[in-house]
Amino acid sequence: MKKLPLLLLFFALLVACGSEGFIPAIQDSNELVTLTPLPTNTPRPTEIPTSEDANGIGLAFYRAWELNDFLGMYSLLTSGSQALVDSISFVGRYEDAMNTATVTQVSTQALGTLQDGNTAQMQMRVTWQTAAVGTIVREYTVTLAFENGRWGIVWDEGLILPELAGGNTLIMQQRIPARANLYDVNGKALAYQGTILTLGVIPGQIVDEPALLAALSPMLNKTPEEIKEIYAPALPDWYWPIGDVTEATMQQYGPSIQPFIGQGLAEPKPRLARLFADTGAAPHLIGYTGYIPAESLAEYQAQGFAGDEIVGLAGLERWGEDYLNGERGGILTVVGPNGDYITTVQEQEPKQARSVYTTLDLDYQTAVEQALAEAVQSLGLQAGAVVVLEPTTGKILAMASYPSYDPRIFDPFAQESAAALGAAFNDPNRPLLNRAAQGVYPAGSIFKLITYTAAINSGLYTPDTFYNSIGTWNRLGNEFVKRDWREGGHGRITLKQALVVSCNSCFYDAAFEMDAVDPNFFPNTATQFGLGQLTGAVGLVESAGTVPSPEWKLANKGEGWVRGDAVNMGIGQGDVQVSPLQMASIIAAVANGGTLYRPTLVDRIGAGAGAPEEPFPVQINGELPLSPENLAIMQESLWKVTNDPNGTATHQFIGLPIQVAGKTGTAEAPPGNSHAWFIGYAPANQPELAIAVILEHGGEGSAVSAPLFRRLVELYYDITPVTPFPWQN
Repeated sequence: MKKLPLLLLFFALLVACGSEGFIPAIQDSNELVTLTPLPTNTPRPTEIPTSEDANGIGLAFYRAWELNDFLGMYSLLTSGSQALVDSISFVGRYEDAMNTATVTQVSTQALGTLQDGNTAQMQMRVTWQTAAVGTIVREYTVTLAFENGRWGIVWDEGLILPELAGGNTLIMQQRIPARANLYDVNGKALAYQGTILTLGVIPGQIVDEPALLAALSPMLNKTPEEIKEIYAPALPDWYWPIGDVTEATMQQYGPSIQPFIGQGLAEPKPRLARLFADTGAAPHLIGYTGYIPAESLAEYQAQGFAGDEIVGLAGLERWGEDYLNGERGGILTVVGPNGDYITTVQEQEPKQARSVYTTLDLDYQTAVEQALAEAVQSLGLQAGAVVVLEPTTGKILAMASYPSYDPRIFDPFAQESAAALGAAFNDPNRPLLNRAAQGVYPAGSIFKLITYTAAINSGLYTPDTFYNSIGTWNRLGNEFVKRDWREGGHGRITLKQALVVSCNSCFYDAAFEMDAVDPNFFPNTATQFGLGQLTGAVGLVESAGTVPSPEWKLANKGEGWVRGDAVNMGIGQGDVQVSPLQMASIIAAVANGGTLYRPTLVDRIGAGAGAPEEPFPVQINGELPLSPENLAIMQESLWKVTNDPNGTATHQFIGLPIQVAGKTGTAEAPPGNSHAWFIGYAPANQPELAIAVILEHGGEGSAVSAPLFRRLVELYYDITPVTPFPWQN
């Protein structure tokens, strides 16, 4: 028997040598975990440094556990223990326990070792960090034996968790918080958890078909003939679902269908579902939920997910996933070999999910979507987009993309959702694309704000530099003559006047002169405006667009830069590509005095899980490269666009009680008609709105996009009656 002082010395030395590094392991979680057999080509264990004494072997065994290297652990068992359990069963036992307990990290600490001849005992403390039940700490007495010329661990299931000795098994009952909601800025629900009721019929039991169909028709918003077509394929004794309704709809129409239940109409079947505002507003922004994709499965399992849950996959549903899903809890119990309850290891309550409040106003968002749809449809066009920002914060007040879609098509359990989703994916007009943020287009004349700025900053021009516009421009050679939009030109005008009348040749000339001095100067100015890069918009997927430059052209086209590239860029053509969101951000910066705010859809995060309501911070991307004096001159020119007799859009704002400022744009997009742009802000003297409008292949921006801009201002300020679109008169 060893002396007590020697034992204490062993303990002191081993505590000093305790393991420190914690390496997280990706794990799974479910109520009942079914072990998947490991492949036969089992990977080789990680090489763990060891010393040949009992203490070194013990430390190596637990270091391998921290590394999630179960094969490495198995290699350190005694030959007698390995004879009792094969490597696949050993690994499976550990994996099963780790997965079931939702363990995300294992850390170990040596407390001491006592060696007596060919046996030793080691005291260890093991800590599991779990996703569902918090921290689990256990202390173990580990027996080691010297066999066949080496030390090894004498193993049984109790070394996984003491409660598992004798063949016991872990069971996890997960506690999952309800998914939180998405609200508009005023607390109106945009997407929320609710109950859907599925209606179904058994054709052979229908007693009075005309009366039944008449009762169902207003409830399902389908004609009796359409409803009858749904269950036409069913045999007489089949149950056949015919549609889903909300609880509110059931309350409204329930009494009218009650007499038919049991006479051909089955009892309505409730299920939990993601529901939306009655208008179905903002589907591109809300996004959608669905089953965890295979490529993200490991990430979710490490957070305690079983793998078969519904999670946010796009839009705000995805951005806010960590808030909206809350934190899972659970009860981890032990059952015996016969399934009998043994004990509870640990339990933890789930943490409440937190709702996300958006910057949108539901009523205004709906009105903007309707106005965009009316403009596109009445013009006979196919697509368009609108962005409305708050200039002083970057908050997105409304964002619409046409064509749109019904957000319910992503409900995997909804009637006909698969067919509707397939149709949306195959629609050549791409209704699932958020054109406001993901669509990129030639900028046309709205790009002249950048050309104007670059020209002034180059030192080659001032706002008062004159140019003589004669209607044509031929400095690239007579074979490349370019024409102004106005026959005969604009005469002798200054650079600041050129913005008002949108003189093409003036900006061709400015781009030509700048490129002659430094081909990179003009493109660099565009990037300072935030173009050719993501805005970093919070809650959105977006496109960066393109700012062509000598480097870009060589890398992407394998061609050298020529003077004509800069000339085309001078009026936003050539390879220039911008998104409506980017141009809204730029015009917002012009309106607010030069600050480029990061656009955001998130106003605040709701209270929950012990945390208070949190306002979402306003973030700044940068400043426009324009002095206050020159910015003020630009603002004056933009005001004249909509108010001066020579302004390109003045005629569209006559009678509007709020003064606005802006810029028209007509971007060539062959082989189709030009894209129609208008960007601007209101009120002109104290801006509260910054708006970008594009109508794909709509023609002239002054003719079609400016009137839509006016409508959006009228809707925001509740100016009634709204002005009819000019083409509707």
